[in-house]
Formats: sequence, C-alpha cells, structure tokens
Amino acid sequence: MVDALGNPLSFHLTPGQACDLDGADQLLPNIVADTVLADKGYDADERVIERLQAQGKTAVIPPKRNRNHPRDYDRDLYKARHLIENFFAKLKQYRAIATRYDKRAGNFLGAIYLAASVIWLN
Repeated sequence: MVDALGNPLSFHLTPGQACDLDGADQLLPNIVADTVLADKGYDADERVIERLQAQGKTAVIPPKRNRNHPRDYDRDLYKARHLIENFFAKLKQYRAIATRYDKRAGNFLGAIYLAASVIWLN
C-alpha cells in the first residue's frame, strides 16, 4: 500500500500462487484514506468494494470485462494509479528483491522494508 505521493505505507507478503485479494484482506482494514485506487484485480464486490463502502471510502477500481453489471468509476482519478506502479518499479531496481534471493519470507520482507526505507528517504 502506498500513499497519494507513491510513498510506501504498508506491506503484506503472500505466497507466489496467491491472488491479489488475499493481500487486500490484510491491508484494507488499515487504510485511512478516503479514496482507494486499485487495478482490476481488486474488482470484487464482497471482499473489497462493499467493505470499503461500509467504511465510508470511495473505491476507484475499474470493472473487469466479464462483469455482468459494470460499475462506474472516476477515470480521471484512476490515472493517478501510476504512482503505485512507479513505486513497484523503484522497488524492483533492487536486484535481490526483483529476483527474490532470500528463501525465507521474513528475510525477504526485511529486504523489502529496507529498500522501501531508502526509496522513502530519496
């Protein structure tokens, strides 16, 4: 999770075979922003959108193509999602993270926190 400027706020490490929604289940309760930007992978009514609406937050998530009843979303606001992708691009500049040298999840997460700290400070 990153803030409006693309600075890291929170991480949750999931297994490689897990879907994006598994990480969202852990991160959604910690969101303090009024608006949440996410990609199509988070277009799930019960697990994401309804939970955000119950918290009084606005979900800016484009609908998947196979959705029976497509939802409307703010296309102009969604353009700011590139800041999230920019953070991941910066994080992948660290070779040990991009190739996951560490075998243990704790060590890998520690490397992510260290790289995110350096990114935050720059």
